Amino acid sequence: MGTALRDHFQWGTMYRRLLCAALFVQISVSVCAAQLDDPSPHITPRTQRALPGEMSPSSEKSSSLKVDVDLVLVPVTVTDRKDHLVLGLEKDSFTVFEGANQQVIRHFSSEDAPISLGILFDTSSSMYGKMDRSREAVIQLLRSSNPSDEFFLIGFADRPESLVDFTSSVEAIQDRISRAVPDGLTSLLDAVYLGLDKMKDAHNKRKALLIVSDGGEDHSRYTTKDVWSVVLEAGVQVYAMGIFDEAPRTKAERMGPDLLGALTNVSGGRTFPIHSLKKIGDAANQLAIEMRNEYLIGYRPNPVAHDGRWHRVAIRVAPPHNSNHLHVYAKAGYYAPAQ
Repeated sequence: MGTALRDHFQWGTMYRRLLCAALFVQISVSVCAAQLDDPSPHITPRTQRALPGEMSPSSEKSSSLKVDVDLVLVPVTVTDRKDHLVLGLEKDSFTVFEGANQQVIRHFSSEDAPISLGILFDTSSSMYGKMDRSREAVIQLLRSSNPSDEFFLIGFADRPESLVDFTSSVEAIQDRISRAVPDGLTSLLDAVYLGLDKMKDAHNKRKALLIVSDGGEDHSRYTTKDVWSVVLEAGVQVYAMGIFDEAPRTKAERMGPDLLGALTNVSGGRTFPIHSLKKIGDAANQLAIEMRNEYLIGYRPNPVAHDGRWHRVAIRVAPPHNSNHLHVYAKAGYYAPAQ
């Protein structure tokens, strides 16, 4: 009996130590996420609606900052009035504000850093007649990647399906996407949710999703509000090649441009509208160049606030001499860590 009690006591002591260690690790990680200028309230998506094979954000948050909890990183794209990419800007061209407070830029770079890219490919019946050109555009984009990039592929119709896990093989994506057949309704929001969840396993700091779709959402189990919450927290840029009909047939298709625009703008990405399939290759080429030529700005918030609240971020750019008006694409803020 004495031996049993002693063993029980030792096990209890070990358990308490492990629990304390786990709690210490948990509170040492912060989450920095993309936001809206005036975001909807923070919402944790309902765990009972989780898709098969995915983790709920309430149990494991997407983390975009793990090394320096007080360093906010903001990827930035700059274009001119004609939507041409503006390259060669220096650190002094940028000004960063958090709320009303100007911040000191601690990190600035514009090199082609490796990226983890998730392709969300619409295979619903509304993509009939658009699939072949869409496949070609995706492969064209991936062939511009560098050796350290990685990709995954999710197809979505009535429900999203993981088709190819993280890989550096363009051929693996090409083989699987070539077998997609348009059929069913469009669960675009579910696909975005699943893609952001899958991005937790990414190996590169730069992370992005690319939606290839007409945006005609009509069959998701997650609501816009559910997915909005995850996009705001994920720290993942969302881009879209929006293949829009000149005369949309359904309300969902008419709402497609607005839905894709909202998802991409809030994350610091953007939508490339395609009204003619002959132009989809140009869009893929422009997107490839843009993703390879982002500026990355980092600052430590002053004052520092570990309050779990939304903090608005604004990036301003001084146009070079004799240049046109510039447009800045960047995430609009982040949630500070709670502790």
